[in-house]
Amino acid sequence: MALLEIENLHRRFGGLHAVNNVCFSVQTGQIKAVIGPNGAGKTTLFNLVAGALAPSSGIVRFQGQEIQGKRPCYIAASGLARTYQNIKMFAGMTALENVMVGCHLQGQSGFLSSMLHAPWTWDEERRIRKKSMELLELLEIAEYAQTEATSLAFGQQRAVELARALAMQPALLLLDEPAAGLNIYETAEVARLISKIRAMGITVLLVEHDMSLVMDISDEIVVLCFGEKIAEDVPQAIQQNPDVIRIYLGE
Repeated sequence: MALLEIENLHRRFGGLHAVNNVCFSVQTGQIKAVIGPNGAGKTTLFNLVAGALAPSSGIVRFQGQEIQGKRPCYIAASGLARTYQNIKMFAGMTALENVMVGCHLQGQSGFLSSMLHAPWTWDEERRIRKKSMELLELLEIAEYAQTEATSLAFGQQRAVELARALAMQPALLLLDEPAAGLNIYETAEVARLISKIRAMGITVLLVEHDMSLVMDISDEIVVLCFGEKIAEDVPQAIQQNPDVIRIYLGE
């Protein structure tokens, strides 16, 4: 059974079909990419999967359960995490504290017990802090743990964002343009980190414009154009697909 199944997914904005009858699946352990020109519907597709938008029609099935139209908090708790094209750091918080926020799904302490400093809340705080430091070490940015996150270089912020998503202990990680704004060296590092994430047993679905990154790390690629799927195959076949060549290079 596929980890993620998308069946006949539609999203309309008035008369505009942003996502039109899209179907594909993601198998456990895969790195799968979604590509296409600007306006193809890639981010809208991610928003439908993650619950930021409700579909006009169609099915999104995650780990065998239909999740379309569910609240984002429900979908996140079911094991699906995402990052964003535009990095979203919590201002005034360190890199470590930003990652600790991602551990909230594993926390058991409520508002009242935390406000009253109940003894078990301190144990939970130490556990979350330890787990967050381990993730920063895994992504090789532990030296910036006490640095305010918004003051870090762009590539370092991207790594913090990845660590925060991993803190949610997802089965599936959605990456929305993880190489956006990065130079060639930072992009190579992102590729290495994504491969390391897959080695942890986490399935990855990414949207990306950097074709060298996509071709290097993806097992399969879905191509969208004007909201419709026009191709789905392994990277080598996608590179030779005449429809894909046409939408990127013209006739």
